Amino acid sequence: MKPMLDDLALPQVQVVRSYDKRMLAEHRATNMDGSFLQNMGRKPSCLMLAGIASGDDALGFIEQLDDKFNAGEPVTFITDIIADADIEQMLIDDFKLEELAGKPNRFAYVLTLREHIEPLEPEDVSALNSDILDDANSLLEDLVAGLDLGLSFPTGLEQFLEPLGSLLGRLRAFNQSVNQSNIP
Repeated sequence: MKPMLDDLALPQVQVVRSYDKRMLAEHRATNMDGSFLQNMGRKPSCLMLAGIASGDDALGFIEQLDDKFNAGEPVTFITDIIADADIEQMLIDDFKLEELAGKPNRFAYVLTLREHIEPLEPEDVSALNSDILDDANSLLEDLVAGLDLGLSFPTGLEQFLEPLGSLLGRLRAFNQSVNQSNIP
């Protein structure tokens, strides 16, 4: 099967390499030899293709390939090596081109493709946000009501100022008389 990049058949592909990497998080436990590994899924698959375009239509093919690279949009990619990988779209991550000497219209190309994973749509949280706002407003109303009660507290203490003030004066006088009677 000839590799296809979107609607372009890739001519004379000589090398196809696949790179897959698993993401593992290592957790060390205290007082224990070794560690635990947590599987965090896999990174997007990566493919490297190298081929040669030659003939009268080679320059047109290279221009189309360059246009797809510059567009930066995900493209479909079909080849035998990833048939079972369930990869739907790829991004052209890198594109290298070299004009080969010896024959006219002969170009070597290298493509690096990375799996495109569509980002998840954010969930609708409008109902959640209104519930949080209602809870916050209720708590704020309770807080304001508590502050209103607190305003009457210092003014209620004024009635105790005069009796406590005279008590303080009497205690000082008593302390002074006790100290004078203990002086030899």
